[in-house]
Amino acid sequence: MFVIADLPPAEQERVVCSIIAAVKYELPANIVLAVAGQEGGKPGQWMKNKNETYDVGPMQFNTGYLADLSKYGITAQDVEKSGCYSYELAAWRIRSHVLNDKGDLWTRVANYHSRTPQHNAIYRQKIMQRAIKWADWLNERFNTYNVSQEAVTNKNKATAIQESKAVSTAEGKTQASLQAPTTSRARSHAQTSYTPRTITAKQQ
Repeated sequence: MFVIADLPPAEQERVVCSIIAAVKYELPANIVLAVAGQEGGKPGQWMKNKNETYDVGPMQFNTGYLADLSKYGITAQDVEKSGCYSYELAAWRIRSHVLNDKGDLWTRVANYHSRTPQHNAIYRQKIMQRAIKWADWLNERFNTYNVSQEAVTNKNKATAIQESKAVSTAEGKTQASLQAPTTSRARSHAQTSYTPRTITAKQQ
């Protein structure tokens, strides 16, 4: 496991494990980092919900959801522990939402928290804000490339889109435009909406 020296020791596991899980499950790294930061769980933590379920561990896995995974031998005790397992299981679940659910990319990711529209919308906005900050953080430390929302949500393996020159996005952030070959539609989409960061190289 690599170490990012400028992170406080307490945050290193969350960040490193999120990046590893993102790469393993072919998700933009800043998305997994945003969800992990929003969940904000700790090893051994159990948070009781109004419906009598619990959110467990670093990624606050809901015990109701874990009930569906019991046939694979996965338990709440597995995801409450420190280490990268809970992050990898969360990334697997996020990837499932991204590929199989409806709505835009961020709505699908927010289904990790809730499918209820009101709760989903609040969570969606929070992880978008976090993801923008993590994209900048990643870009300062890694070689990254941008991927369109369509590429992330496509069940066929997305082709890497390398970054070239910077353009301004709807969020007012600096992004990279798309190199050929891309369609005009894809290029226009990338310039008007946030495109997450995916790591393509080892830490510089």
